[in-house]
Amino acid sequence: MLDAEAVALDRAHVFHSWSAQAHVAPFVIAGGAGSTVWDHAGRTYLDFSSQLVNTNLGHQHPRVVAAVQEQAALLATVAPGTANLTRGRAAAAVLKHAPDRFTKVFFTNGGADANENAIRMARLHTGRDKVVSHYRSYHGNTGAAVVATGDWRRVPNEYARGHVHVFGPYLYRSEFWSTTPEQECERALQHLERVVQCEGPESVAAILLETVPGTAGVLVPPPGYLAGVREVCDRYGIVMVLDEVMAGFGRTGSWFAFEGHDVVPDLVTFAKGVNSGYVPAGGVLLGADVAATFDERVYPGGLTYSGHPLAMAAVVAALDAMADEGVVDNAAAIGRDVLGPGLADIATRQPLVGEVRGTGVFWAVELVVDRVARTPAPAPVVGAVKAACLARGLLPFVVDNRVHVVPPCVVTPDEARHGLALLDEALGEVTATT
Repeated sequence: MLDAEAVALDRAHVFHSWSAQAHVAPFVIAGGAGSTVWDHAGRTYLDFSSQLVNTNLGHQHPRVVAAVQEQAALLATVAPGTANLTRGRAAAAVLKHAPDRFTKVFFTNGGADANENAIRMARLHTGRDKVVSHYRSYHGNTGAAVVATGDWRRVPNEYARGHVHVFGPYLYRSEFWSTTPEQECERALQHLERVVQCEGPESVAAILLETVPGTAGVLVPPPGYLAGVREVCDRYGIVMVLDEVMAGFGRTGSWFAFEGHDVVPDLVTFAKGVNSGYVPAGGVLLGADVAATFDERVYPGGLTYSGHPLAMAAVVAALDAMADEGVVDNAAAIGRDVLGPGLADIATRQPLVGEVRGTGVFWAVELVVDRVARTPAPAPVVGAVKAACLARGLLPFVVDNRVHVVPPCVVTPDEARHGLALLDEALGEVTATT
């Protein structure tokens, strides 16, 4: 009854994002714990989506829930212009895991406005206007962030100025006729620099990239690519902004995804995993040089809920729990020992799988109907895979022709193996019926 009520109320009154409203078919979730969620009828699902790849600590982590409850009893909200102990502790907790060059945190309500403010900071710092980003990217649904985004969602929303897009490395579907990671890296960097040169380096404020493009397909950059982008930025006085909204705080098996790429950006945006999404929060990490721009100059930006106490309490508790419980190391081990080998095995046996790629608990399975031609699986086939997963009690994250395997960072080896077995069964069922 409660599931039916939830659906009825949703369909009557809720306007859904990225959807034609007449065709929305909402999936009911009533509760959760760890890597499991359930509906009101008690049907359970292994959450291989982490919702929107943000519940890095899983559902209802007791330390985070308790911290939010305690903060609500003490002070539920406060203006951002005040000094608040919980906000200060949250900033210190985030900076503790970042390179030394980062000295300040500007808190936002989420990832989109983190990218929005990073773009503003870069423009004001350089006195330039243009922002270069990848076509295969997603940076959020606000004015500049959605135009920095490269996928289809940008096109109906192109109201912001000064955005330029380039192709990033993606060897499986190379835009550069590459056959090796080294070629893809070299040619993607040459393409990026030529676009900067043709646009006029003196007009480019920032290069904004997801460290690992997430919604676009978990496109782990080849060795040397991000370091090469850093060199391009240094050569032309451009601010390097890395979007770690989805990839940060354990998702890739490290605190920040850029740690394994021999690079330190000028600005870092974050959200999602910083407090497992329990209360909306995001932010921008500022390197000392960018931060100094605003020592005597007013920063023309702010948010009513910047550093909201409930969100900040969740940040402190989440980061402390991740450190104390070895959550980042667990994510790395799950990727190395379970998800990586398990998905590689599935790829050898399931003809629908064209490629698997990823790191930590951040993986994508690319579905194709012709492995030689690499023809993307059409929507009905992908929909059938999703339905087969749900029927088996697996909640997947499906984008375009891909199933993203993105369980919480706290997922256990047994849970990860069980999820892979369910995905394997679902792929086999769809193959047998198409």
